[in-house]
Amino acid sequence: MELKNSYDVMVVGAGPVGLFLAAELRRYGVDVVVLERLSEPSQQIKAGSVGPSSAEVFDQRGLLERFPAPDPGVLAALGTGRPLGHFAGLWLLRGAPELRTMPIFAPQPQVEAVLEAYARELGVPVVRGCEVTGLDGERVEVAHAGGTTTVTGRFVVGCDGGRSTVRRLAGFGFEGTQATITGRQALVDIAGPNPLEKGWHRTGTGMVVYGPGPQRVLTVEFDGPPTDRDRPLDRAEIEASLRRVSGTDVVVNALIAGTRWTDNTRQATRYREGSVLLAGDAAHVHPPFGGQGLNLGFQDAANLGWKLAATIAGWAPEGLLDTYHEERAPVAATALANTRAQIALMRPDPQTSALRELFTELLAYDEPNAHVSRLMTGVDRPYPIPGEHPEAGRVAADRPVGAARLYELLRTPGGLLLDATPDGAATRLAAGWAGRVTAVPGPENLLVRPDGVVAWGGPALDGLDKALETWFGRP
Repeated sequence: MELKNSYDVMVVGAGPVGLFLAAELRRYGVDVVVLERLSEPSQQIKAGSVGPSSAEVFDQRGLLERFPAPDPGVLAALGTGRPLGHFAGLWLLRGAPELRTMPIFAPQPQVEAVLEAYARELGVPVVRGCEVTGLDGERVEVAHAGGTTTVTGRFVVGCDGGRSTVRRLAGFGFEGTQATITGRQALVDIAGPNPLEKGWHRTGTGMVVYGPGPQRVLTVEFDGPPTDRDRPLDRAEIEASLRRVSGTDVVVNALIAGTRWTDNTRQATRYREGSVLLAGDAAHVHPPFGGQGLNLGFQDAANLGWKLAATIAGWAPEGLLDTYHEERAPVAATALANTRAQIALMRPDPQTSALRELFTELLAYDEPNAHVSRLMTGVDRPYPIPGEHPEAGRVAADRPVGAARLYELLRTPGGLLLDATPDGAATRLAAGWAGRVTAVPGPENLLVRPDGVVAWGGPALDGLDKALETWFGRP
């Protein structure tokens, strides 16, 4: 596919976050292209699931049915009080009331395949085998097999991972803490009899994980970062690491796939510099415990997509695009902090052992357990949206609205106003925002942003006009 001379938005990176963001933009008619350095989708082992809050966003886009149904045993665990997640390998988390949706249990390559098909169905061109080599404001230099092309985009969004080229070329600050560990994750063929025990195990040299599948292994060693992270992981290296950490004579017959990672933990000082923005790992990196990175990235894309589309369409209120950083950066900062805490709880020393024992005791209580569950799923910090409604600043819970569900109604691009007034007063008030907000009769008065977040609600209509103008511009 040949590149055009210009686009509304150039998304750099065809990972799951870049693909979802491009699809969000295309839903609003934005002329968007996705540029990807790799010629084929990556099959590298990364996240194994999509978190509950992002699963709700996928439901709002009609994507849930594209994934396999969850295992019945996992569904059964919801009603038994069995652990549903871990913190630093302490498999003790039981959830919280805000966690209303099951995660999507699918490996990242499968998630990418679903999202690429979805984006292409919407008309998003995904151009592979091209690398961004220069960036000057809206002008992007792209190297490809046929040479180098300069393409103009009104906006450029870096979704190109933790070592983002866009972030580097645009000069974003990226502050945080250095790596102290070497993590290895792999799918392997283990010779029988297999001496590894299922689950997370802390030992005198680190952490070793076996499962949930029969081929997945993970090790964490506290001996500093890898000396050559780009060198491919091989069979001998993962076998040696497994032996060091597990203290067994495990034999790895073959390495199917594997990768290294560290606890390098950093965040962009700003998510926007003029016409250049960052999302996903390009904006924040941290250790992969709990699969929080993918969840953060999808929430970034949902938050940014409609705001960027509104800006391009010309109806965005002043400062709307800047609320992307204001709302999303604190959420990522909380995730980075909890991954640092998890590293501290994994260290193989007597002081950490005492701390883990205390932490285990605390997680036996419902409220601390629910608090940590909220931290791990990103629902602990609502956006700073004023109002008395209990869901203000949070993704709205799904609910019946006439013959449909709220999440089904959100599949229509734009905001959604539920009108419970007997004479349709809320609908009349919102008439000036037609085309940006859809009003329907509902069980309560509620204004929901395009990303599913509650922007206003209440029995009286006080404040509705201000909320409409704050998020959807002047009538």
